[in-house]
Amino acid sequence: MKKIILFSTCFFLFILNGMSVAVPKNFMFRQLDGDLHRVEFGFRFMPTFSHFNMQTTSGGTVKSEVTLGYGVGGMIAFNFSKHVGIQGELMYNSLSQKYKDENLDRKINVRYFKIPLMISLNTNKTGPINFNLVAGPQLGINAGSSISSSSGNGTDTMTTVIALKKSDFGFAYGAGLEFALNEMHTMRFDIGFRGVYGLMNISKSSTQNSDTHSIKKANVRTESLYLGFTFLF
Repeated sequence: MKKIILFSTCFFLFILNGMSVAVPKNFMFRQLDGDLHRVEFGFRFMPTFSHFNMQTTSGGTVKSEVTLGYGVGGMIAFNFSKHVGIQGELMYNSLSQKYKDENLDRKINVRYFKIPLMISLNTNKTGPINFNLVAGPQLGINAGSSISSSSGNGTDTMTTVIALKKSDFGFAYGAGLEFALNEMHTMRFDIGFRGVYGLMNISKSSTQNSDTHSIKKANVRTESLYLGFTFLF
């Protein structure tokens, strides 16, 4: 956990340092490009649907079902103009996946800190309503994972640790709508969609630890809806 906090802090310091290089002194106290405010902060809640593409250690394909989880976090952005910007986010996601394997009902629970860095394209960042498209790479840091197994009648449930890698890498994309809540358009209500396609096999190689469950191959795909507020400075 200390490593995760340290990494996340360094990430945001890197973004802020990049902004300080690109932004002139005293910029926070004045506006550029007409009424455009360059720096943006926000907070979001993200109901998340996850789907794990998996194979068992015996090589069989797992038939899984889409499961609802959640995510919360914040974002920081820099707008180069009314139409183009860059944004970084730090999101905490709790994901789960149900599937059947060897006549057992299994459920994977994985918690991630996700850090996407994306280019944003906007119709008009200074308008009362703004439509945006975002895309870019995303790093995921595993904050804990487990798997529970039970018989078909729901009895004899057992929970063990699942062998997954500490990090994940994927491609994030999405679209959103922003609605201005004040006259200066600096406080905005934010809704939208976010998808992430995992590009890595997150399963570890087989372990000799009997208390740890292994799967042969797994990558994660998520789709989220988000609600939040952003503030322009």
